[in-house]
Amino acid sequence: MPDLKPTQDLQNSLDKVASIYTEALAKPAADLLMTETGIITFVGGGIARVKGLPDAFSEEVLLFPGNVLGITLNLGVEEIGVILLGDDPKIKAGEVVRRTGHVADTPVGDALLGRVVDATGKVLDGGSQLNIHTRMPMEREAPAIMDRAPVKVPLQTGIKSIDALIPIGRGQRELIVGDRQTGKTSVAIDTIINQRGTEMICIYCAIGQRGTAVARVVETFREAKMLEQTIVVVTSGEDQPGLQYMTPYAATTMAEWFRDQGKPVLIVYDDLIRHARAYRELSLLLRRAPGREAFPGDIFYIHSRLLERSTQLSVALGGGSMTALPIIETQAEDISAYIPTNLVSITDGQIYLSPGLFRKGLLPAVDTGRSVSRVGGKAQLPAYREVAGDLRLSYSQFEELEAFARFASRLDDESQAAITRGKRVREVLKQAEHKPLTVIQQIAMLKAVNEGLFDQVELDQLAKTQQKIATALDTQMKPLATKVDAGKKLSDADWQSLMDFLIGVIKG
Repeated sequence: MPDLKPTQDLQNSLDKVASIYTEALAKPAADLLMTETGIITFVGGGIARVKGLPDAFSEEVLLFPGNVLGITLNLGVEEIGVILLGDDPKIKAGEVVRRTGHVADTPVGDALLGRVVDATGKVLDGGSQLNIHTRMPMEREAPAIMDRAPVKVPLQTGIKSIDALIPIGRGQRELIVGDRQTGKTSVAIDTIINQRGTEMICIYCAIGQRGTAVARVVETFREAKMLEQTIVVVTSGEDQPGLQYMTPYAATTMAEWFRDQGKPVLIVYDDLIRHARAYRELSLLLRRAPGREAFPGDIFYIHSRLLERSTQLSVALGGGSMTALPIIETQAEDISAYIPTNLVSITDGQIYLSPGLFRKGLLPAVDTGRSVSRVGGKAQLPAYREVAGDLRLSYSQFEELEAFARFASRLDDESQAAITRGKRVREVLKQAEHKPLTVIQQIAMLKAVNEGLFDQVELDQLAKTQQKIATALDTQMKPLATKVDAGKKLSDADWQSLMDFLIGVIKG
């Protein structure tokens, strides 16, 4: 009878298998990872339609082939509409799409300062990649009413015509509006440059701009030594409309991180007409019902929820502020067009740049008659109020008188004197690009023209005279400059000392 006893090798094998099973049973059970996937039914024009994702929520990030990100915008019963943030030839109908379970977010933090990035945090300046682990949603709720504080602190632009006549306060939303090539971006850039040396964090958001134009802006910041406290968020005209649509929301989130740390922030949106057009393109592709000028019905809401996030926070929440300077381009000076009127009603005032003034060489081409600041006046430094009231009145009278004088052969002495003074006011309000002035320099020049100290100075010599005043102020009037910057009201003796100084410089 054969021996049925297992051999030693077989016994060893059985023992080894038993030990493997024992170890496997001793380990904790592995969690199953469930991934919900859908199928692309259509892709094109920067959007995609997807079936098979019934649990997807609004503004959820979806992962497409080639690691391209998409954001859900339309939620339907049968399919969802998705805007794409990138492009890849692998994205075709029939491919698989995966849910991520989180909303669209963007990196935030100090590491962004001095960098050029897009809405997703991709580096565009050729430098090292960002090492940021903190991310926040692109879309966030605006602060509640009781979390806000009144606008009381001025934001100096360094531009005489704006700081004196159309003052802006921290936490305000001031629209910059005008036709193309009238200097809108220059006003915003000069405002950013004027924050050099302050605690202000600046964010320049370029929407659908040409690459060469953005490169020129970045170089301007670098030459002005302002790039270190500025973040440049860019989407170019050839980028997907979905990325152009999300960029201002991402830039606002980056600004909110600093604001919530108690810091003042200035953000420029250049410009929101391109943002509106990108959203119109997406809405039409997603088959949303068009309205006036083919814009969708919620076009007002997408801008109001963006700009309402700019405010001055209460002291209990850190006292940070976010000031917004949205830019809007008009056609043929039509400020009553659909998108411009929407933004005028959302913001706290507007700076209107006139093509007529631009063609005459009166730069910056700020039309003080059509510009207004509805809340900034309360934040204006007291010294400005002493000179701005008389200036606005006399300048408006001069413009009317100058128009009338074209049809008159002779003028009385009083009218002639008013025209002489008005021409000098207009010359004083002119200012070179990227040459912001300090507060005391602006006050001194406006005081001089108000008091008639420039009446005997030839127009072609006025620029040199102003330069002499600016240079002398830096060395001789520092105590007065400190008092003005601190927001203190100047006494009669202070004004007299300033007048004596101005008379001495002009005559000297």
